[in-house]
Amino acid sequence: MSESTVLRPHAEEAYADELKALIAVDKNKKPPQWKLSPGAVVTYLLGGELEDGTQITTKYFGSRRLIEVAVATLVTDRALLLVGIPGTAKTWVSEHLTAAISGTSTLLVQGTAGMSEEALRYGWNYARLLAEGPSKKALVPSPIMTAMQEGKITRVEELTRIPSDVQDALITILSEKMMPVPELNTEIQARQGFNLIATANDRDKGVNELSSALRRRFNTVVMPLPSSLEEEVKIVQQRVGELGRHLDLPKPMDTIAEIHRLVTIFRELRTGKTADGRTKLKVPTSTLSTAEAISVMNSGQALAVHFGDGEVKAADLAASLTGAIVKDPVQDKLVWQEYLETVVRERKDWQDLYEACKAML
Repeated sequence: MSESTVLRPHAEEAYADELKALIAVDKNKKPPQWKLSPGAVVTYLLGGELEDGTQITTKYFGSRRLIEVAVATLVTDRALLLVGIPGTAKTWVSEHLTAAISGTSTLLVQGTAGMSEEALRYGWNYARLLAEGPSKKALVPSPIMTAMQEGKITRVEELTRIPSDVQDALITILSEKMMPVPELNTEIQARQGFNLIATANDRDKGVNELSSALRRRFNTVVMPLPSSLEEEVKIVQQRVGELGRHLDLPKPMDTIAEIHRLVTIFRELRTGKTADGRTKLKVPTSTLSTAEAISVMNSGQALAVHFGDGEVKAADLAASLTGAIVKDPVQDKLVWQEYLETVVRERKDWQDLYEACKAML
């Protein structure tokens, strides 16, 4: 399947030209099995201009030190745990880190409440197992086992969604750098370059706390929300543009004004006060993350180009905006109504948004 027909290419495919350019100019020492040096990995995530003039796009808008700490952790024998509320780019950062370091971001385990230990360790081809008995050919390696054998970085998404007894299967892997296979009376030893990046949502319902033994195997990096309005607007603008291209949406007219209004609403409702600090606000149950703002804007863009004149307007945002904020039909609806009456209605040039949102309630 060609890249042009893929809905969402992997990071190493979408940014293959940038990775190739970085590899060509990277003269610094690389850790074993790494495609790039630690400094070049940071450049790949934060963006910049290379010696040959190649522009590296910014993948993560935020603290340089945070990314440096994350990359430095992966050079050591400690695993990396990215923690934060939904929408703080945990998955995005982990995907790009593995793409830049190992050349592949596909060695992924998605954590779920019903996960078994096999997903972290290995399973069996039962047809072969019944025909031949336990053998290496009958073994079905997990992404973690494959990463150990190949000396690559693997990812575990939503670690705290995994049952606690299954989580602890990682302790031996992370501390001893080996995975026992008692059925074959052998073990898989990790090659140099192996490490693990896990993500965890600290506000999710049904969270399983990590044991102290497992937590000690990780260096924890807390992923913050964007520090300023301008930074968050820039993130939303860039990601909406990228998603529009991948979805083959016609390019809309300038959307910066609507993005600015949308991000302002999300930030005010998240913090419980208006931007000028003069009015206190009730906070909805929804997280109102940057990722949700991107989704709202992307939906508005689709409406504008297919059912409008191509310009994203208040009416195009209203439906998705209301849905993103009102998760609890009782509590959140009251919060949203109060915000519309006390803030949106009183703002100059926001009357169109007020009327469009009121019509959706």
